[in-house]
Amino acid sequence: MSEHHLLRGTAILTTAIFISKILGIIYIFPFQAMVGLEGLALYHYGYTPYTVFISLSTLGIPIAISKFISKYHALGDRHTVQRLFRSGLVVMSMTGLVAFATLFFLAEPIALQVLDPDNLDGNSIDDAVFTIRMVSTALIVIPLLSTIRGYFQGFGMMGPTAVSQVVEQIVRIIFILVLTYLILEIWGGGLGAAVGFATFGAFVGALGGLAVLIIFLVKRKKVLATQALSDQANGERDHAMSLPRMYKELLSYALPISFVGLAIPLYQTVDLMTFNQALMQIGYSQREAEMFFGAFGQAAHKLVLIPVSIATAMSITIIPAVTSAFVSQDHDKLQKQMTQVYQTILFFTLPASVGLVLLADAAYGTLYSLEDIEIGGHMLTYYAPIAVLFSVFAVSTSILQGINQQKFAVIALMSGIALKAICNYPFILWFDAKGAILATGAGYMLAISICLWAIGRYAAFDFRAVGKPLSCIAGYTALMGVLVWLMNSGLAHVFPLETKLNALIILSVTVITGVVVYLFISIRTGFAEKILGRPLPVIGKYLRRKRDRNELNG
Repeated sequence: MSEHHLLRGTAILTTAIFISKILGIIYIFPFQAMVGLEGLALYHYGYTPYTVFISLSTLGIPIAISKFISKYHALGDRHTVQRLFRSGLVVMSMTGLVAFATLFFLAEPIALQVLDPDNLDGNSIDDAVFTIRMVSTALIVIPLLSTIRGYFQGFGMMGPTAVSQVVEQIVRIIFILVLTYLILEIWGGGLGAAVGFATFGAFVGALGGLAVLIIFLVKRKKVLATQALSDQANGERDHAMSLPRMYKELLSYALPISFVGLAIPLYQTVDLMTFNQALMQIGYSQREAEMFFGAFGQAAHKLVLIPVSIATAMSITIIPAVTSAFVSQDHDKLQKQMTQVYQTILFFTLPASVGLVLLADAAYGTLYSLEDIEIGGHMLTYYAPIAVLFSVFAVSTSILQGINQQKFAVIALMSGIALKAICNYPFILWFDAKGAILATGAGYMLAISICLWAIGRYAAFDFRAVGKPLSCIAGYTALMGVLVWLMNSGLAHVFPLETKLNALIILSVTVITGVVVYLFISIRTGFAEKILGRPLPVIGKYLRRKRDRNELNG
């Protein structure tokens, strides 16, 4: 694959991932308005085990298959490529059915672990079981979907994956919002039925994505056949690999990717199993515990993922360069690329996290509900800084994969999860609901420490190169934070948080001011250009003209 096609494919896929993530964040606002925090908690009961089972059933297959197919396609071995694809469809279909059946029949034990069957306050066991079983149906389709995406990616075709991801998300969201509205507002159904059928949207969305991929398969059939003929002309090969040998190689690619992809779902699973019980242990009712869980696991979590999505999307295009530099043993280039990755992540994530901390009440009141602002705003205040840890961990594990040290990414993940599991229950007992957030932070800090040690050890990365830029980012963020805090305090007296309009005014004015101030300082000092490679076009052009005028006048 040429560099042009690689960059083009990466840009397409990055755009699709970003759009999908933003859509996945935005829809939760109207959904929460309809079902409330109790509904969000119930929704979370279904989606947390579901996301774990997705990772276990797909095992990082899309990336692993794309690596495998790309390798053997380049060697001119179309027989191995097609055998893997055909057998992969069969194996992953079976995996999907097993995952579906397992989660379907584990629904009641999971629900009994989360909720108290003798407590009639809040969501019922039956509602939780129904929700888990409805979302489990998507596991029948997702592994098949992943296999076809990996097949296309192996040929350097990123368009099918990108389009199918966006279509899958759009179909899912439309189904969730429309059916929830119909059940609650038109048909007079209960909250359990509405949320249960909403989670069934994962299955419907997956069918939409699968339909798109099948269309691409039909349309690209001639293109793939042409590539096969070209391989024959250049000398066809057949490695005659046995299926066990084929899948041994495939799993060597897939397992580390799969484990790292489980990071957030595994942390959420720990909360799923301990959060409610710990809060009820210190005197909260089940309904109150569920409201905190809904605010923490869904509402605040979705907002925290906004800066994470931006940082991750911007860093994806840089990671392949790290791999290339490591393979070519170009240490200077490797140092430069990794430094740029961390600088870019921190440049965007740190100020966004501080902004969310300072504007937690206004953000929650605007996007969710004023009635729940004491719970939601409180949880968001403590959860927002975790966005920095999410981003740094994601980038660090990607770098470890790039330098062929995936085992340390797995070790870091499991160590962090173990610490989270050990600390979660006692932290909630000691620090109330925010104890779960503190336990998540402790787990991620341990995991990041292991990742950074491995990067320093095996890539000889000099972390001092990040120290000075980090101090600048922290200083500019502090200046922005002081201004945002003053404006937020002043506006709150004029526009008290009693209506959504007032919350929107406060949020809009402070966010715009904070962004403008942070970017202006960064660009005016030349720091943004050092981080991003060039200044923002409009502002940079203005500053250059102003500098030129000053030089002429001087």
